[in-house]
This record gives sequence, C-alpha cells and structure tokens, in this order.
Amino acid sequence: MRLVARHWLFAALLFVGLALRVLAVVSYRPALFYIDTVRYLYDSGGNDPVGYRLPLKVLLVVGNFDLVAIVQHLLGLAMAATIYLVLVRASTPRWLAAVAVAPVLLDAYQIQMEQMILPDVWFEALVVAGIAAMFGLSRRGMRPGMRAVAVAGLAFGISATFRQVGEILIIPALAYLVVAGGGPRAVVARCAVLTAAFAVPILGYMTGSYVLVGHFYLSHSGVTTTYGRMAWSADCATLRLPAVERALCPTAAQRARGPDWLEHGQASPIRGYYTGPLSSRASALVASFNKAVLSQQPGRVLGSYADDVVKLFALSKVPGDTPMARWQFQTSYPYLSPHATPAQVDPAIAAYGGGRPAVWEPGAAFLRGYQLGGGYTPGPLLAFCAIAGLAGTVLAGTVLAGARFADGFAGRRLLLLHSLLFFCCGAALLLMSDVFEFSWRYQLPALVTLPPAGAAAIAGIVRLRATGRPERPKELAQAGEQVGLRD
Repeated sequence: MRLVARHWLFAALLFVGLALRVLAVVSYRPALFYIDTVRYLYDSGGNDPVGYRLPLKVLLVVGNFDLVAIVQHLLGLAMAATIYLVLVRASTPRWLAAVAVAPVLLDAYQIQMEQMILPDVWFEALVVAGIAAMFGLSRRGMRPGMRAVAVAGLAFGISATFRQVGEILIIPALAYLVVAGGGPRAVVARCAVLTAAFAVPILGYMTGSYVLVGHFYLSHSGVTTTYGRMAWSADCATLRLPAVERALCPTAAQRARGPDWLEHGQASPIRGYYTGPLSSRASALVASFNKAVLSQQPGRVLGSYADDVVKLFALSKVPGDTPMARWQFQTSYPYLSPHATPAQVDPAIAAYGGGRPAVWEPGAAFLRGYQLGGGYTPGPLLAFCAIAGLAGTVLAGTVLAGARFADGFAGRRLLLLHSLLFFCCGAALLLMSDVFEFSWRYQLPALVTLPPAGAAAIAGIVRLRATGRPERPKELAQAGEQVGLRD
C-alpha cells in the first residue's frame, strides 16, 4: 500500500488503462483482423519481415486468438510501467513520469492496435525494451555498460524483424553513445558492441530466409514502397517520361485515393505493369518513374512529405491515406477487404480458435464513443513533447558536452540523455515511416517515445535553471543509486 501511495497517479492511470483493455477483450471476440494479418498466419510473400510469426504461433499453440490479444494488452501495460520506471529512476518527478505514460495507457488507437493480430505492439515493446536496456547505467560513469549496450542492440535489431523500419534505430542509438561520451576508446568500443548486437538478429533472420526460400533479405518490397509517395506527389502534366512509363501516372481520381491505394489498390496504375506484358520489366520501369518524379519535382515530393509529417500534430485526427475507420472501434465486428473478409477470418478462427466473431454492443459502443470523443493523445500535446524533446536533445549534445558539466551536473545530464534517446528514436521512426505513406498505424511509436522525451527534457531543463551549481558528492552518489545496472 505504501508503494501505491507513493505512485498513486501512475497506479490510477494503470487501473484505468487496464479497465479499458479488459473492456476491449470482452467487447470483441476473438481478436481483430487486419488486411495484413494473413501474412503472419500463412505466407507474407516476402513483402514484410515476419518476426511476429514466432510469438504469434507460439501463443496459438498454447491458446487461441483471445490469448494473443490478452498478451498484447499486457505488453501495452508493461511498456507504460517500464517507461515510468526508467523516468523515475532518472529523477523525473513521479507526477510528470505518470503524465508521460498516460498516452500509451489511455489512447484508444493504441488499445485498438493491441486488440489486432499485427506486429506493431510487439515492435513498440522492443523499442521500449531497447531504450530501457540502454539506461541500465553504470553508477561509476553514469554511462551504459557493455552488457546494457549489447542487450539494447539485440532489442533494436529484433525490432527490425517485426517492422523493417526498425533498421533506422541504429542511428539514434549510436548518436546516444557518442553524446554519452566516456573517452574515444570507450565510445568506439560501445558503438562496436551495439552494431554487432544489432546486426546479429537481422543477419540471423536473413540467413534463415535464404535457407528456407533462397532469398537473403528482410523483405523484397522494393520500388513499390515508394511508388505511392511519388505518384501521389507528381504533377504528371509537366513530368517528362518515356512513353512506356506514362501509364504509371495516376488520374486525378486515382491520385485522390492517396499513396496507400496507389501502392496496394487492385485498380492502381502499377497493377497493370506487374500483371501485364511488361511484368518482366515492371520493377525497373517503376524505379525509373520514381527517379523521374524525385529528380524533376523534388519540391512537390518534399511538400507532400511535410504535409504528412505534421498531420500527427493536428488538433484533431485528420484523415490519413489509409481509411481511418480501420483504426477505430466499430459497433459490429469489422471485416476489411480484400484480405480480412469472412472468407479469410472464419477459416483462421476455425483453425486456431477463439469462437465465432462477435461483438458485445454496449462495450463496443462505449469504446467507440470514448475514441471518437477525444480518447486519444492530442496532436498539440505531442507537438509540445517533440519540441521539448528536441530542446533536451540539443542541450544534451552541446551544453553538457563539456567536462565541467559532465562531471558536475550528473543528474541533469542523465535526464537530458534520456530525452535525447527517446526523442531521436521516435523522430527517426516517424520520419522514416512517413517517407512511404502516412497511416495512423505507423504513428503509434510516438506514444512511447515523444511524451517520455518531453518529460525527461522538462525535468532536466527545470533542474538546470533552478541552480547553476554542480551537485555535491552526496547528490552524485544519490543520482548513481537511482540509475540502474552496474557494468
């Protein structure tokens, strides 16, 4: 009880988050299916990494789709608890740390994703695990030890086998190690360990792919992943193209359907190239088209990309390129065409269990009303967290780079380093995902990175402004006690 009293705000938020997740499990039986779900149950065709298939199949051996949803909801709660612990151990005020995890606990889009058979929640959990492992800091230098770096590298590397965008995490992780410092030789050694650990699961996955299917890759999505962005951005009236590529230009009506449809739609201009007489040259022709748009109209590409980047920070949820209804609770069991219709869902449930698709209408109505009525993280709040996180990152990388600050402002430095890693991981994932297309599904990592980055930055900046004096030896010792694992 004393522990609950000390952390009462987090405990209250955790209880509400648990209640919402219980309601989701009760209201939608079994779990929710998405268009991509069949890739992880059967065959992805090499279009996406399928690291998610391992935990999914293990859970389906011992249980059914209900168990998968329950485990994923528990992962959501575990992420919140982990982030809270990381922030509190870095001397973030408990109330501020609790506020930082409110988004992942209470955001209805996060809870809806946890109810789906998709790898995204596992991907988020691996990102959080990597960040938390990196903060298994040494009390002596308050920098990550080799074991902490290795575990973080493994977690980040494994995340790339769940969602390929996880490959970008090596950059913020290396940046963090450089800023954390500790002498050139120590920094180089930590970076080498991180890189090696990061590469192990990726190379292991690619080796397995080569043995099983003869291809040494995470996925072969190729040029089609950028076609949607380029075709949506292009002004085809002024674009200079060979005649054979002209049909790749979408009509106004096709363009209005967005990058996701242009990339995946059955009536997209790209389909005729892969199914018709030009199929043997399709990838080369699409790559040439993409290059023409980027080289001739870079401003349009950058403008459409920037428009998507700022959608996350809008006051209300604005339509994305994929239909927003896919990420919202419905009052009936949601089927999605073309790969999550009764023709796919019913046989999967018959094979793996969970009962016929059913919805408890009172619970579903409450969740839908909660979600549409503001039960999500406001864009301006995320924008504020991003700005604060950027400020903390800049301070960590410049003001605290000097030895005087590194030695005398250990507690504040630690907070700003936390801000740097959370912010840079979140920014890298979001910016890379938006290169291809905007989807609310791909914005969810913001919930586990930007608010913690903002909270750590605010705490660190406030402490810097409150006093200009270095911590006394006793304070340094206390700071070391609060941050975790020894080398």
